[in-house]
Amino acid sequence: MEEDVRVDKKINIKGLVCPYTFVKSKLAVEDLEVGQVLEILLDSEEAARNIPKSMEDHGQKVLRLEKINETDWIIQVRKDKE
Repeated sequence: MEEDVRVDKKINIKGLVCPYTFVKSKLAVEDLEVGQVLEILLDSEEAARNIPKSMEDHGQKVLRLEKINETDWIIQVRKDKE
């Protein structure tokens, strides 16, 4: 895991389900410059599995996927390409 990642944008998509979780995450990444980092807070186990895979399929780098409590995950994604 990378240390001291600078997060450029945070979104909270708790309460949303697929496909809305991915759509919101993808739109947020599209707003970033290459090299910037998005942090996503979510509470869907399905999305915690699907978002990282989808981000990597779209050429982005998943820096962190961590379950932070009984219900929530944090995902950090670095935009690696347009």
